[in-house]
Amino acid sequence: MTLPLDLPSEAHRLVERLTEYNDAYRRGTPLVGDAQYDLLLARLRELDSDHPFLHRVEPETFSGKREIRHPVPMLSTDKAYTPEELERFVARVEKEAGEIGVTEVRYRVTPKLDGLAGRDDGTFFVTRGNGESGYEVSSAFAKGMIPLGGRGRGVGEMVILQSYFQEHLSDAFEHPRNLVVGIVSSDTVNELAKKALDDEAVRFVPYSELPSRVVSGTELLAGMDAITEELSGQVDYPLDGMVVEVVDEDVRRTMGATSHHYRWQIAVKRKGETALTVVTGVVWQVGRTGKVTPVLMVEPVNVSGATIRRVTAHNAGLLEKKGLGLGAEIEIIRSGEVIPKVEAVLVPAATELPTACPSCGTALERENDFLLCRNEHCPDQVVQTIEHWFKTLGNADWFGRKTVEKLVRSGYDSLEKVYELGEEDFRAMGFGPVLSGNLAEAVYLSRTREVEDWRFLAALGIEDLGKGDSRKLLEQFRLQDLLTVSREQIEAVHGFGAITADSIARGLERVGPTLRHLLDLGFRIMPTGAAREKVTDSPLAGKHVVFTGKMRGSREDMQEEARAQGALVQSAVNSKTDFLICGENVGASKLTKARQLGTEILQEDEYLRLIGAQG
Repeated sequence: MTLPLDLPSEAHRLVERLTEYNDAYRRGTPLVGDAQYDLLLARLRELDSDHPFLHRVEPETFSGKREIRHPVPMLSTDKAYTPEELERFVARVEKEAGEIGVTEVRYRVTPKLDGLAGRDDGTFFVTRGNGESGYEVSSAFAKGMIPLGGRGRGVGEMVILQSYFQEHLSDAFEHPRNLVVGIVSSDTVNELAKKALDDEAVRFVPYSELPSRVVSGTELLAGMDAITEELSGQVDYPLDGMVVEVVDEDVRRTMGATSHHYRWQIAVKRKGETALTVVTGVVWQVGRTGKVTPVLMVEPVNVSGATIRRVTAHNAGLLEKKGLGLGAEIEIIRSGEVIPKVEAVLVPAATELPTACPSCGTALERENDFLLCRNEHCPDQVVQTIEHWFKTLGNADWFGRKTVEKLVRSGYDSLEKVYELGEEDFRAMGFGPVLSGNLAEAVYLSRTREVEDWRFLAALGIEDLGKGDSRKLLEQFRLQDLLTVSREQIEAVHGFGAITADSIARGLERVGPTLRHLLDLGFRIMPTGAAREKVTDSPLAGKHVVFTGKMRGSREDMQEEARAQGALVQSAVNSKTDFLICGENVGASKLTKARQLGTEILQEDEYLRLIGAQG
């Protein structure tokens, strides 16, 4: 059974509300409680799991604060709510580690603080912001926030002592984090906050100052509950689970990150409350890449203080395997108090799958567990593609969901057509004179403002090719070379498997005409990686290099300097590697592999002398 629903419009309204609530929350003046916000977020995930709002760090805005770019992105954290999810994380890590010769992976477990993330380098104190840049808030220290361990201790969390909050502030503030946000964002603080600061109860806690346990994968899986209980008892701050992260730097670099979280790190949380309900219908929604996914409509039921009416169902295959159809009796769970999903099917029912796309009516195709709409001109897909382009490019505003929907309804259903539009064209579509001018200027600015080549590539919305993998791909190929790159060439790049390479190659072929057209328009694209102008007289020009071990300075800075001198920086040693640059505590396996392959091994001082950068 399929129920009609204007999904794009509802999703757009949700994003507007979530943005408003998120802004207010981060200003320290929340409009709704955490439970209501989380429920709205879960509803958006049901409606549009591909929506950019769900795949980026929720932004913070601090008016009047200086914006500073992070040297390394401060991303969110992926989550595991069950032992099985933690097992899958460990299995992924062990597989990736094995591919680069690391056989004994160690994991560090630390308490996950529920506060406001920040980074202190001793000069600037910056909030996480949107993950790539944040806001300078050193004034928090002047107000009385205590930097635990002193200044310059790196990333951490701004929090208040849990015992102090419960005793003095729980009646006045809904959540400890709201007090912290108010202190950071406001020029003046209220009397309760001022007393908390005077009592030294508000602190910036660097993650390096937290208690931790370092264990093997086997010890982690066998003793997670005991480790959680042990570490929880050692801190007096609001907690939101435990963070598990890989210790080995080489494994971290190999695993990399998505635009939302690091793949080598996961937050372990406890399962949420469950409840029994009945499926009353199924709504099918179309994602940006053409996947048609189901959302279960259920009889309203209260779970963890929220009334649940919709439950995510992931894909068509899940419905068939579990018997999720009209009348099915199911147990649902809010994992981490956020995402309603099916925990168990108590009484299965017949499953009916759609045969036509709910957006454009095209006959659907089946690929494994997913239903796919192959119509590239499908309205829902086109709207999300154009919206994704402008949001990922990030250099021009005004192209929100409602605007893009109006463009597509008017026949401007491709980026090629959008970049032909001028102010009079927007007026002819029914936009007001002021908005028409803004939209025309936004089209111009998006083309003339400088944008990194990896961001340009990621904005095209190719499946399996987000920001992180776009960077990796452009380390080996120039943007224009991707018009003719083969699946085999992509697979030869470390970190891309056969299935992913095939998916990306097909995606590049599909968007090839659009990419060629956009390049011909003369976008101001900032070259990085393989496209950066090389220093031909450098001893690193054209050389493949790997940095490993603990360096005296920043490894990221050394990598950027190497790239500037024409080097191709790799994350792991292979047959192409020319130099292995070693700091302290280098793993024996990496040295052994370098010697076996005849790779030249340089200590940090030797490397610096080679490039003339000693001292």
